[in-house]
Amino acid sequence: MSVLRAMLVLGVLEAFGPLSMDVYMPQLPHLARSFDVPDALAQWTMSACMIGLGLGQLIAGPLSDRFGRRRPLVIGVAAFAVLSAACAVAPSIEILLIARFLQGIAGSAGLVVSMAVARDMFRGVELSRMLSMLGLVSGSAPVIAPLIGGQLALFMDWRGVFWVLTGIGVALVALVVFGLPETLSPAARHGGGFAALRTHVGAVLRDRLFVAVLVVSATAGVGFFAYLSMSSFVLEQEFALTPQLFSFVFAANAVANIIGGQCSRLIVARLTPQRVYLLGATATAASTVALLVLALVGAGLGWIVVSLVLFMFCAGLSGPNGTTLALTHHGTRAGTAAAVIGMSSFVVGPVVAPIISSWGTTAVIMAAAMTAASLVGVVVAWVAVRPAARGIGLGTAPITVVEA
Repeated sequence: MSVLRAMLVLGVLEAFGPLSMDVYMPQLPHLARSFDVPDALAQWTMSACMIGLGLGQLIAGPLSDRFGRRRPLVIGVAAFAVLSAACAVAPSIEILLIARFLQGIAGSAGLVVSMAVARDMFRGVELSRMLSMLGLVSGSAPVIAPLIGGQLALFMDWRGVFWVLTGIGVALVALVVFGLPETLSPAARHGGGFAALRTHVGAVLRDRLFVAVLVVSATAGVGFFAYLSMSSFVLEQEFALTPQLFSFVFAANAVANIIGGQCSRLIVARLTPQRVYLLGATATAASTVALLVLALVGAGLGWIVVSLVLFMFCAGLSGPNGTTLALTHHGTRAGTAAAVIGMSSFVVGPVVAPIISSWGTTAVIMAAAMTAASLVGVVVAWVAVRPAARGIGLGTAPITVVEA
């Protein structure tokens, strides 16, 4: 499998999360009104999916270590399509929450297996660069999805958006079946079951570097999901943007995230993944502090948007390098390790952010949540990740493909 083909296929698979969230984000306030529920409860439809995306990785990751990468992925993508249709016909907010949770579990296969395949193929600096290239593809989803969602809002409601997701899921099944070969040889696979999962999770949790990155990833998840779940309410209700204008602002932030990832790809060989990771974490914290100050003084829409763009750029700078550091010592456990690190950002944030938003969905509350999370993260990055990452080799690995 060529690098270009790998980048395209894995990037599309990584887009499961943005596809599940961002297409209907512009309609989130309207969803709340359609079910006549509070804004915070409407946000739980995003949280339920994100929690499913996180917990599901603990299923898909170990299964991919046992059965290879393709089989769990095909099953997950197919289930994602079916559950998207279930969301479209949900008769109540309670049914929608259940369907969204299960949709997240199914979609988690794309997230975790794509990282595991990348780890099968690369390591060190080359893995960081590959993950940045994946961000170039998967990062286009947060750009395109809200723009599509904003335009779809002109002639369909949120239910119609889920029918669109159903069609996307069907297309992704074909992509996986015909576009992704197996990358984990039978000899590298291991037995499954709860005992095997416990063994491999225990192994990654005994790695000081992995645990340090895990904590930072969890705090980053809180900050990002506070932005993700509150920004539509803040910008549409507090600053009077239409769903269409909000989708353009959200897309601009996603472009900034892509640019950050590509800047990482260009400089990582010179600066090392450790240094770029610390740079990104520090800059992310600085951007959220600026956002909080601007929100407190009542700055206008332009200043708030600029701060959010900087936040997303800095997150893109650090993201690929955090994953690279976390997976460094876990080649044969790449699926399990990727699942645990992915779960940390997809579960903690969706649980914490709606609780915070129950106090209100204002710019100040959103900025305060993002700032608190990023400050904790940057402290852990410098105090724990930095010393644990010293002396890591920066080798490369050839592409390995096992034909199914």
